[in-house]
Amino acid sequence: MQQIRISRTALIPDELRLARYLKAPEMGPRLLFFSGGSALNPLSRELVRYTHNSIHLVTPLDSGGSSAKLREAFQMPAVGDLRSRLMALADQSVKGNPEVRELFAHRLSKTASPEELRQSLQRLVSGRDALVRDIPDPMRKIVRNYLRIFQEKMPKDFDLRGASIGNLILTAGYLTSQRRIDSVVFLFSKLAEVRGVVRPIMNRYLHLAAELESGETIVGQHLLTGKEVPPITSKVQRVSISNSRLRIEPVQVAIREKVRDLIRQADLICFPMGSFYSSLIANLLPEGVGQAIAENDCPKVYVPNAGTDPEQFGMSLADSTAVLLDYLRKGSTAVLPVDRLLNLVLLDERDSSYVHSVDVNAMESQGVTVLRCPLAGDGAGQRLDGERVLRVLLSLV
Repeated sequence: MQQIRISRTALIPDELRLARYLKAPEMGPRLLFFSGGSALNPLSRELVRYTHNSIHLVTPLDSGGSSAKLREAFQMPAVGDLRSRLMALADQSVKGNPEVRELFAHRLSKTASPEELRQSLQRLVSGRDALVRDIPDPMRKIVRNYLRIFQEKMPKDFDLRGASIGNLILTAGYLTSQRRIDSVVFLFSKLAEVRGVVRPIMNRYLHLAAELESGETIVGQHLLTGKEVPPITSKVQRVSISNSRLRIEPVQVAIREKVRDLIRQADLICFPMGSFYSSLIANLLPEGVGQAIAENDCPKVYVPNAGTDPEQFGMSLADSTAVLLDYLRKGSTAVLPVDRLLNLVLLDERDSSYVHSVDVNAMESQGVTVLRCPLAGDGAGQRLDGERVLRVLLSLV
C-alpha cells in the first residue's frame, strides 16, 4: 500500500459534502478533538448527525465536583468528563437506549442526609427505582451489577451528595477491570449507543500543576478554572503533570499505542474551544502526543475561545496560538515546521465576538493561516455556534 500527500481547495461551507455526511453518518469522517470539559458537548450532540466516527481524547485530570470524591476515594483517573462526552455522543433517537441515558445522567440529591442517599442507592441496586426498572434486560442486570459493586467498594464515609450515577457505574467498571478504563468505556458506549470513540489521553491517577508568573504554584485542575475558587490573577507561565496533589512533582507519562494510532488515523485534528490549559493543553502534555500529530498529514485546526476563559488571564489570541504551538513542539521528538503541527486558526468574522484582543497579523506571523467565517450565533454575544463551527470543520476534511 502506498501513501501520497495531496492538497485541495475547500469550499466553506461545502453543502454537497455536508449533505453526504448527513445521509450516511456511519461512513462519516474521523474528526479528532482534544478536549475535556463541557464546552464541546453542544457541538458533539450536533456532530452525531454527520458522523459516527469522531474521536474525543479527554483529560482525566479533573479535580473538582463529584469527580474529585471518586478520585480521592479510589486513587483513579477522573471519569466525569468521559461520562459527559459519552452522553453528548449517545444516540438520542428512539432507536437508542433512552432509559440507559436517563440513568447515566441522573444525580443523587445534594441536600439529602447520608442515610437517605444510601437508601436511594440501594433502591437503584435492587431495581426498585423506576430509573433502573425501566431498563430492558440484559442491560438492567449489567447496570445493577455495577451499582452493587460500587456499593460494596465505596468507603463507609463516602459522600454521595450530588453523585452522578453514570460516574459510579464507570468507577465500578474501572475497579473490576484491573483498573483499566478503556474496557468499561467500551461497555458504556455500547449500553448508551454512543456514536463515536471517547478515550482518556492517559490512564493514571495524576494531577494538573501550574506555575504562575507571580511565582505562585497550583496543583489541581479545579484551582485553575475559576469555577470553584476565585479566578487566577496572574498569567500562567507553565503547566505540567504532577505525581502529587500536594506539591508540584513533575512526572513523564507516555501515551499508549492505541491512543497514538487514533491520532494518526484522524481525518482532521481540532484543538477546540474550552478551558485553555485544563481542557486543551493538558491533553498535549503526555509524551508522544505532538509527535503523533506531526505524523498525520490531515488538517489541524485551532478554534480559540470567544468568551472569557479565566485560565487565559493576560493573554491575547496570538498568545494562545503561540502557547499551543509551544506545547505541540514539546511533544515532538524533533524540530518540526509549524505546518506539521497546526495549519489553521478558525475565527469568527467579527473582532467584536472576542473578549481577548484579535491580531491576525501576529497570529499569521507564527506560520499559521487565519480563516475567518461567520461562527458566532445570532444574538448569542460572545459564544460560538457549535453547528457553524462544525460545518466549517467538516468542509475542511
